[in-house]
Amino acid sequence: MIITLIILFLSAVFFMSGKVRSDLVALCALVLLIIFQILTPEEALTGFSNSVVIMMIGLFVVGGAIFQTGLAKMISSRILKFAGTNELKLFILIILVTAGIGAFVSNTGTVALMLPIVVSMAMSSNINVSRLLMPLAFASSMGGMMTLIGTPPNLVIQNALVEAGYKPLTFFSFTPVGLVSIVVGLAVLIPLSKIFLTKKTDKNTRKQKNKSLHELAGEYQISKNLWRVQVDPGSPFVGKTIQETGISKYSITILEVRRKTPNSRRFFKTTMSQEMAGASTLVQEEDILYVLGEFTVVQELVQENKLHLLDSHTPEGASQMNGEDELQFQDIGIAEILIMPDSRLVNQQVKESGFRQKFGVNILGVQRKRQYLLSELKNEKMYSGDVLLVQGSWENIARLTDDQSDLVVLGQPLTEAAKVTLNHKAPVAALIMLAMVVSMMFDFIPIAPVTAVMVAALLMVLTGCLRNVEAAYKTINWESIVLIAAMLPMSLALEKTGASDYVSQSLVNSLGAYGPYALLAGIYFTTSLMTMFISNTATAVLLAPIALHASIQLGLSPYPFLFAVTVGASMCFASPFSTPPNALVMPAGRYTFMDYIKVGLPLQVIMGIVMIFVLPLLFPF
Repeated sequence: MIITLIILFLSAVFFMSGKVRSDLVALCALVLLIIFQILTPEEALTGFSNSVVIMMIGLFVVGGAIFQTGLAKMISSRILKFAGTNELKLFILIILVTAGIGAFVSNTGTVALMLPIVVSMAMSSNINVSRLLMPLAFASSMGGMMTLIGTPPNLVIQNALVEAGYKPLTFFSFTPVGLVSIVVGLAVLIPLSKIFLTKKTDKNTRKQKNKSLHELAGEYQISKNLWRVQVDPGSPFVGKTIQETGISKYSITILEVRRKTPNSRRFFKTTMSQEMAGASTLVQEEDILYVLGEFTVVQELVQENKLHLLDSHTPEGASQMNGEDELQFQDIGIAEILIMPDSRLVNQQVKESGFRQKFGVNILGVQRKRQYLLSELKNEKMYSGDVLLVQGSWENIARLTDDQSDLVVLGQPLTEAAKVTLNHKAPVAALIMLAMVVSMMFDFIPIAPVTAVMVAALLMVLTGCLRNVEAAYKTINWESIVLIAAMLPMSLALEKTGASDYVSQSLVNSLGAYGPYALLAGIYFTTSLMTMFISNTATAVLLAPIALHASIQLGLSPYPFLFAVTVGASMCFASPFSTPPNALVMPAGRYTFMDYIKVGLPLQVIMGIVMIFVLPLLFPF
């Protein structure tokens, strides 16, 4: 028992210092428990197969898909309409919405759903995201106190009461307690988050940030010279490749070909496929060609080849162009590349460069000494220091980095590609998310929460809400996963060695003689303290029978004491690994262990003091 407590103490010290990564500290503690034979290797590794850990992995993927499809931005824009740009209104609205969802969905699921939405809102309203994410995690736990299914400790005390022969709690027996916790949480978090959670942004980083795709397009005036041309029936272009159409005699460039997909359905927001134009691309009826060039030349092309120049308001299939002709970057992107002094491309004409043949990219423009060359590019020679704007698939643009001797890709194309949202998949992501939430809300649906999350994560990948499996893996924060998985067996070690039973029993028994309020305070803060180091569910399981027996021995109602257990276990904010939501927001908010101490510990103490006086009013002794 002594060794276990020493390992636990040392872990807490290292967590608070922040000098060693939290997941490394947790793994070291886990290994020490094995070395000292407190846990067997099988017991020590149970955390990595725990349903909570598996659920967290799935929820990371679901949250990433919600962000990647633009669904987060759509939802956040709706919420922002209510809050405007007022930071306080937005803060309160996030707390209330999160708590409302948390009443019916697990706090882990709530945070995973809200995390990308809140990040998107913070970016849109220019608010520091670190001020919002920790309160988001805390609000999910407060919302869990609103209903019977909101958090596992609620079900633990329900089970304890039923087994002891007491009247079971109803679905909304917890609601008054949840409302009080939300009010207290708002009152405490508004000032504390303002003082401690407003992280300073790095001004140098802002100055050095990469140009966005739309900034690049604007810089090279692509939108001003980009025209959409539709191939009408009877056009000589129909059935020919772009090379066979004789397009080369015009001083224009065909960038993309878009056409209706054969399996188009109204359910999706777009029915148009996007394909980069190449010499061998076959032109079909009703294809839409994205043409770059002077308007007079484009007019000549249209008139001579029975084509139709589309105005900016004509929709493509089921999608609108938002009132302007512009490139979309789902599959095809743009990037700048710099010609090196010793490059073989120096003094070569663009048409001889072989960019299309070797890398599968088109050259759209040349920047030379702050001047932009945008027309008659094929005969233009390239010189050292020229910056070329190229267009191609994201994979082909990334391949340009392999040829460092000739050129340097400016910025990070794959990073920019990851920022492009797959808006046409937003309805699919919304349906999957809704189905997951509903299956987790209602007990009559015979699907375990972890199963619902795993199925949802898998569907997000299979339906294309994430670009590929690699993108799904990148959404997972493995530091948080390892942290939780490695710390979960600590509760088993404390239970096996008798440390949990000894500490809790001693505290409760010593306070029982001082009256019901002292006993209630002892149960509450013992639960609260233990939850900082082991899971809230494990703590509730350990302390629920102790609280029940202590209240019965004193001839008091067990209800307020059992509620003290569930509230103390759920309202644990002073540690990043006490609850999965706290761990989920840690990397995104760039929090340290001390941030949780500064904000979470005062909230945890104040919440406890308030509950000691409120619980007897709601559930008399």
